[in-house]
Amino acid sequence: MSNKTLAWLMVASLGFVTACGSDRPSEEAEEKEEAAVPVEAVAARQDAIEAFYSATATLEADGEAAVVPRVGGRITAIEVEEGDRVAAGDVLARIDDERLRLELARSEADLKRLRQDLERQREMHERDMISTEAFERLQYQFEAQEAAVELARLELSYTAIEAPIDGVVSERMIKVGNMVSTTEPVFRVTALDPLIATLHVPERELSRLAAGQSAVLSADAIPGERFVGVIDRISPVVDAESGTFRATVELRDPSGRLRPGMFGRFDIVYDRRDEAVLVPVEAVLIEDGEASVFVVDGGQAQRRSVEVGYRNNGDYEIVAGIEPGESVVVTGQASLKSGARVQVLGEEPPQAISEQAVAEHTEAVDTSS
Repeated sequence: MSNKTLAWLMVASLGFVTACGSDRPSEEAEEKEEAAVPVEAVAARQDAIEAFYSATATLEADGEAAVVPRVGGRITAIEVEEGDRVAAGDVLARIDDERLRLELARSEADLKRLRQDLERQREMHERDMISTEAFERLQYQFEAQEAAVELARLELSYTAIEAPIDGVVSERMIKVGNMVSTTEPVFRVTALDPLIATLHVPERELSRLAAGQSAVLSADAIPGERFVGVIDRISPVVDAESGTFRATVELRDPSGRLRPGMFGRFDIVYDRRDEAVLVPVEAVLIEDGEASVFVVDGGQAQRRSVEVGYRNNGDYEIVAGIEPGESVVVTGQASLKSGARVQVLGEEPPQAISEQAVAEHTEAVDTSS
């Protein structure tokens, strides 16, 4: 029999089978097609994962001082403005000092007179011309006047209002010509380095957080930037009403972009595992406290119980249950049962491969003929 005759017989037989199939589709084929559930799957990978505690807080100044004058009087000059950086001891404003200068001059004149009297009385006392009691009384008067002079000088120095700490002038409450007293603040100086944030942490985290751990800040006012701080101290007391304890984070920002009052989120890393088995969060099913995943093997999905660990950046750590490289279902689990046939999207189905093989066979027959 020739090759051409064989080809015609194959075509005729295929046509017969097709004609018969068009009258009565195979029920087994339909069941087979219905059993294949389309799913998406990814391979479990091995990578590092960090565990961290997240909290929000408002930045505060670690140091802030309300500057109150030490003497009252009229403001004659203002040396700084809001936003100016100052060091401790820098003059912020000056008070009219005319009266205090006169008082100092009078005290110094009295001291000079008493010094001369004391020298004369000392010579007379050495010659027994005056009693010891009279000499000592004059000596006490001289020492008291020395103290009065020092006090007058100190009062005069107070007319220069000085910054008590290093920082930035955050508020000015006075103008030139205003009368000020020793009870009302006239400036506010804020220390911007370091800044602090107080986190109120649930007591269940007490054993995980410790002083010295790094805390990364993402500030709403500076999107896309991250600032690294450190836990400076942790309160040893848990608030009975709220069930929280205070963790104070310290941040240093040489760029000066952070400001008191800014709101942000802190991530405090308290553990890291370098070779963890990771799967997407979507792959893990949690029911009644039990975790499981569907593992694809040989075209079938098998439900497998797993033990999960940390969750971070859209991944779950799988402590036990699967190995790196195993394929897990991430989409389509809702319609799956253990042992169900699946078709992983993106993979060529077996049916398409068979049709391709038939086409290649037919082409080969035509060529040979």
